[in-house]
Amino acid sequence: MANRLRWMIKTLLMSLAALALLAALVLVAGNFWVLASTAAYIDRPVEQCRPGDVAVVFGTSNWTRSGLRNPHFNARMRTSARLLERRTVEHLLLSGDNRTQSYNEPRVMWRDLNRRGVPSARMTLDFAGFSTYDTLARARDVFKLDEAVLVTQSWHLPRAIYIARSLGMEVTGCVAEQRRAAGEWRLRLREVAARVATLGDLYLWKREPHFLGPVEPIELIGDAPLRVPLVLQLPVELTPPAPQAPVEAQ
Repeated sequence: MANRLRWMIKTLLMSLAALALLAALVLVAGNFWVLASTAAYIDRPVEQCRPGDVAVVFGTSNWTRSGLRNPHFNARMRTSARLLERRTVEHLLLSGDNRTQSYNEPRVMWRDLNRRGVPSARMTLDFAGFSTYDTLARARDVFKLDEAVLVTQSWHLPRAIYIARSLGMEVTGCVAEQRRAAGEWRLRLREVAARVATLGDLYLWKREPHFLGPVEPIELIGDAPLRVPLVLQLPVELTPPAPQAPVEAQ
């Protein structure tokens, strides 16, 4: 009886070790595949970013959990404004989470960019960008983008580019970079797992976006001014365009 119990424990431990080894191989192989297949499409610094009509800007909170300004948010807004200023792109699609009335990433992005001198006519807000996948699926299916420049951090761009190109979009990535932020290692570690999960989303369980809604093609405005004066006198708070109806995850 004791020998049988030892054999069962040994078998269980060997099985767990084999599963752990398999998981590690999948993690390494999945990350290598995503990173290797997207490296050629990532540009830095902003002066070297390849041109396009529309830049897709990924939303994130403008504050950290510790109550400080989020450097990743600032980097994305700064890079997006510079892309317009340099005429690398003509329009910005600001996509982020708006699950509740009190949390609205696209609205905050709009306000920040407007204060940086970006005219409203150069921005379109996507209130249903609940995830990287949702943002890109909606960019293709709702806003009818076949090509785009993606703006986010270097550790996020490989996954975003991989998703977009898997959806049939021709995209490049422009790195919105800044100095290493406190706690950034957590985001980078989470991204390692997210890249592998993305492969499952695309090839195994065929993920669908939470919400699509009506088609709203982006119309470029040609030679209209790209920027307004950076020094603005604002007697009242700017009010960005609101969605026609609150968007909730389905």
